[in-house]
Amino acid sequence: MSSEGIKQVGFRIEGMTCTNCSNTIEKKLNALDGISSANINIATEKGLVQYDSSILSVEDIVRTVDTLGYKAIPDVVDTEKITLKINGMTCTACANRIDKTLNKVDGIVVANVNFAAEKVSVEYNPKQVRIIDMQKKISSIGYELEVIEEDIGDEDNEKMNKAKKTMMISGIFTSIIMGLMMIHMFVTPIPGYLPITAALGLPIIFGTGWHVHVGSWKAIKNKSPNMDVLVTLGSLPPYLIGLMGIFLPIQSFIEMATTIMTFHLIGKYLEANAKGRASQAIKKLLEMGAKTAKIIVDGEEIEIPTKDLQVGDVMIIRPGEKVPTDGIVVDGKGLLDESMATGESMPVKRQVGDEVIGATINKQGLLKVEVTKVGKETFLSQVIKMMEECQGSKVPIQEFADRITGYFIPAILLITIGTFISFNVFPEFHLSIIRWGSTFLPWVNPDMTPLTLAFITATAVLVISCPCALGLGTPTALMVGSGMGAENGILIRNGEAIQTFKEVKAIAFDKTGTITKGKPEVTDLIVVDEVRENEFLYLAATIENGSEHPLAHAIIEKAKLDNIKLGEVKDFNTIVGKGVVGSIDGEKVLVGNRKLMIENNIRFEDYEEDLTRLEEEAKTAMMLSKGDKFLGIIAVSDPIKEDSVEAIRALEAMGIKTAMITGDNKRTAEAIGRKVGISHVISEVLPDGKVDEVTRLQKQYGTVAMVGDGINDAPALKQANVGIAIGTGTDIAIEAADVTLVRGELSGIISAIKLSRAIFTKIKQNYFWAWFYNAFFIPVAALGLLHPMLGAAAMAVSSLNVVYNSLRLKRVNISADYATN
Repeated sequence: MSSEGIKQVGFRIEGMTCTNCSNTIEKKLNALDGISSANINIATEKGLVQYDSSILSVEDIVRTVDTLGYKAIPDVVDTEKITLKINGMTCTACANRIDKTLNKVDGIVVANVNFAAEKVSVEYNPKQVRIIDMQKKISSIGYELEVIEEDIGDEDNEKMNKAKKTMMISGIFTSIIMGLMMIHMFVTPIPGYLPITAALGLPIIFGTGWHVHVGSWKAIKNKSPNMDVLVTLGSLPPYLIGLMGIFLPIQSFIEMATTIMTFHLIGKYLEANAKGRASQAIKKLLEMGAKTAKIIVDGEEIEIPTKDLQVGDVMIIRPGEKVPTDGIVVDGKGLLDESMATGESMPVKRQVGDEVIGATINKQGLLKVEVTKVGKETFLSQVIKMMEECQGSKVPIQEFADRITGYFIPAILLITIGTFISFNVFPEFHLSIIRWGSTFLPWVNPDMTPLTLAFITATAVLVISCPCALGLGTPTALMVGSGMGAENGILIRNGEAIQTFKEVKAIAFDKTGTITKGKPEVTDLIVVDEVRENEFLYLAATIENGSEHPLAHAIIEKAKLDNIKLGEVKDFNTIVGKGVVGSIDGEKVLVGNRKLMIENNIRFEDYEEDLTRLEEEAKTAMMLSKGDKFLGIIAVSDPIKEDSVEAIRALEAMGIKTAMITGDNKRTAEAIGRKVGISHVISEVLPDGKVDEVTRLQKQYGTVAMVGDGINDAPALKQANVGIAIGTGTDIAIEAADVTLVRGELSGIISAIKLSRAIFTKIKQNYFWAWFYNAFFIPVAALGLLHPMLGAAAMAVSSLNVVYNSLRLKRVNISADYATN
């Protein structure tokens, strides 16, 4: 499979009802030639597929899902849809005029005007036409288009309302049936009782429960029986046998059939409600975005929908307003509340040249911000994408559960058949158990015929079994956990990282920008007697002006503060791990370490004591020479982050070894290591040697995490068992790591470890309760000690227990209080 053609696409999948559905789609897709991985998530009802675009297309994937009886809606579309309100229409002629005008605009795929609702639905390509262009066009013919504020939860609300409606209808009819049954059994016989209950049960079994039977048929057709099959078998045969009771002298099971279906629908509604709460984090993020933006067009300030922004637009953001999208400050100063991105409540100062994140709040000052990212490229969109990827991924422990679930329903069907046969072959044995059970269980009736008991018992086995609880164990915990992480500035890319993180034995840190602030400052200048400091700084800053290293920027900033004008450097070259060389004013100039000076025969022995002292103070000392003459030493120090010492101490207290990988010389590196409490210092490592050092740590400790800036350290982050990118704002390379810490503080690692442990604990708890439930209740049902109505209720409770247990994750304290547990 060609790596060049590998693409990733997300889908929304309609028609799934339980884990077996998602497993069926997943197996079918993974069997396709050209698919490298397919993950289908029943909790979010979404799929994530990696495929080779040279072998198959998105349409091929959609068709494959369609053949299974489900509907896949891909996320990859170049067009957007919007509904706009129309003001000024008086008749259908107005509507036709607006319709024709819009459909002639380049970039509009289709526009449909609804005269009665006074609205127009437009599908358009935002790269070709903007909403503001549509508004101007319609304004020119005498009408107005007004943007309607969208309800973020529309789709979820629609599902919830549908589930609620079916539950309510089913509940009303079942309540009437149960009321009539009580009167018929305990008060007075009701004439025509069976036909009445059959008529009342019809809209439940073949109305509100019809989608269950459709799901059953799909599952049987795909040779992958699911939860729907169990509910159908638990409700449809009892109802049909009940109908026969109208004409034949047999017991009616209509009450049982309707109750089973109703309990199933109640469970599905409560489950949808709980899953909605579990996915609140993504909804909150979507709601955080500003709905409109004020931009400058031809010198005038106009207000447009945020989705209409384009790169290059200049936005005006006043105090109290949200930043509509990512951009760079071009005028003004302000204090921004970035807590939605970082979890940090303290506002941060932003001025000309600084990047700002969309959805953050301007607390103070007027800002003019040039748009740099829109749509799916924004920081907020990337966070949402990462959360969805995490929720759609699998934890290794889940793969075992999924395999078991694949055999679960067939096994239940075999147990059901075996139970029915056993009751008829060995009636006395089963009756003895039922007689014993009737002494303390009011719903157990030993006076029924063996055939009736066999039927009721087999039905109980069907409806008590709950594979959904097994299937929801991981996805719901990931939904809640990834949301908690995002709220605290911790972005988790995949479920595997959660399981691996809890097993980490050592964490390796890059030094610059990770343990230190990444903003080095010049601290010392030691020059030979005949050299002036200004001349020294002129040479050092001029040659370092060609370098991208953070230390070089510190020297250049020092020269600018001293008002030193930089010269021109020629023949500039970086010598990896040693320094830089170039020609200034016709003379060769070197800035670097001992190795560089020794290689060029520059003598510096008289200053060895100064070098050693500076290095022992955790400063990076660089020497400068011009021609063959040594001119002096310039020392740069990168301040250590405020929380580095406490965070590293906490990690060591948790039993996790810490290591620092740096290009600094041994003396400087060890000095920094001592300051922060690092147990293992690895110095003088060239940039391409970090991967080897991580590999050595893996051999020594086992599971190793690597913390870096996510850009320069990408290979080492990939080599580590868990790669952690740490940074601030939009500079973070989200793609580079398994976990991204938005705030840029090491305390985030403590929180991430606590979160991963909490999520994994919840996953294990969910699986334990799901297995315990099935292991306990299926044998009880098979022995005839459980009524099917109770079984249906217990089945619903089992799934809910898993979802609500996952929701309890929100109570876990993951703040970095530096506790060791």
